[in-house]
Amino acid sequence: MSIQLNRLIVKGGVLSPGELKYICECVEAIGLKTISFGSRQDILLPKKATQEKLSGFDRLKIVSEEETGISNIMSSYVSADIFPNTPWLTSDKYLYILELFRAKLHLKVNITDPKQRLVPLFTGHINFIASQHEDYWYLYIRLPEWEKTKMYPALIYSWDMGKIVAAIESILQEEPETIETIFELVSDAVDSNNRTVDKPLEVPFHPFPYYEGMNKIGMDKYWLGLYWRNNKYDISFLKEMCELCLENKIGKISITPWKSFIIKGIPRTSKLIWEKFLGKRGINVRHSMLELNWHIPAANKEALNLKKYLVSNFDQNDISTYGLTFGITNYAKTSHYFTSIVIEKNKQPAPIGDFKIRDTYNLLYAKNFDPNTRTYIMHVQDVDKVELPGLLMELSQLYFEDLGSEKEAQETKKTPKQITEEVYQCTSCLTVYNQKYGDITQNIAPLTPFESLPQTYCCSLCEAPKSNFEKKELVKQH
Repeated sequence: MSIQLNRLIVKGGVLSPGELKYICECVEAIGLKTISFGSRQDILLPKKATQEKLSGFDRLKIVSEEETGISNIMSSYVSADIFPNTPWLTSDKYLYILELFRAKLHLKVNITDPKQRLVPLFTGHINFIASQHEDYWYLYIRLPEWEKTKMYPALIYSWDMGKIVAAIESILQEEPETIETIFELVSDAVDSNNRTVDKPLEVPFHPFPYYEGMNKIGMDKYWLGLYWRNNKYDISFLKEMCELCLENKIGKISITPWKSFIIKGIPRTSKLIWEKFLGKRGINVRHSMLELNWHIPAANKEALNLKKYLVSNFDQNDISTYGLTFGITNYAKTSHYFTSIVIEKNKQPAPIGDFKIRDTYNLLYAKNFDPNTRTYIMHVQDVDKVELPGLLMELSQLYFEDLGSEKEAQETKKTPKQITEEVYQCTSCLTVYNQKYGDITQNIAPLTPFESLPQTYCCSLCEAPKSNFEKKELVKQH
């Protein structure tokens, strides 16, 4: 069902206008007229762009179609400043962090903000997710042979992320089977500034955002999202667009996981120039939301045609899918999805004589229609293509019926009971010791009372002595 393509590594989905222009000139020089974007924020080239033809362009970080085990880093840099975000995680912070990683990684790495929805959190083998503590990240790991994602028992310091990934890649030959083993091996291999986990990761639910067109940032800036139906972006258009970016002193262009890209920081004084540029090129910047929220395999006509068929049915029936996302996949894909609803094509049984066998599909949806739950529920199995539109409309209606119901139910309940939890807080840096979690960075097991800690215990962040901690009461709603 899928076609392998040459991939250009674009670290974190971020590149400068100059870099994109160089890529366009290189692929144009070998006779190509378009490029495409991949689901891991990389750039895809047609099969005829052979490694031999591309070898002369030394600045391109190319992964050929035959080369396996090399992956791009994904990041939610694209969402910074334009969608909900963790306050300390700025655009500049992403760029500094991305510089910590080498060009080619064997494991998939995600670097994301849990408050945004455009970039998936858990689709990597190594998933860094920003915590409430500045420059500290939760780490969730799912090695290629693991079925489930496990939380690393410590928060990772921003400037340690590169060497933590390098250490995890280096121990793969030891085939670690548990997160505890990984923690021990990594701790032995690198000197890091870990911080104890003092509260579980909270991922707020947000509907999937509309990411196309010209949109305002602050008082005097705009951002522009561009999407092509067929994921074939015209080289001549991209080159001219890069020139316009350079004229407007726009430093970065961001690729999304949805086969589109975003330009941030367009000056208010240049808004009309950009609109005229798009108009002269005949660029449509207001596609239906029905089209924008799909993830389908690159260079796959069958999947693209199925999407067109389903979107057309939605449009004819005036169905809203705002906040939902859809994915098309097949039986060969591992079940690590990142859309609200998944349309899964089944493997056909062996044919019997001249009897023609029709394709069948399964429909799955994420728990609460939130892909970040990583739990998928089978809705129907082995249905015909003609049944899909009605079943998808049924799921869409279910989504809107349930949307907000949990919040409303909470609001109608009696005033929640307050629970007081006793913790100890460092008076120097405000790091909390919670006996519920212990302090794995210093081999302190969960449920270890503060009074039982050795006198040599010190703050995991600033190394202040045990005597520097004061008892505090943490009030929680229950």
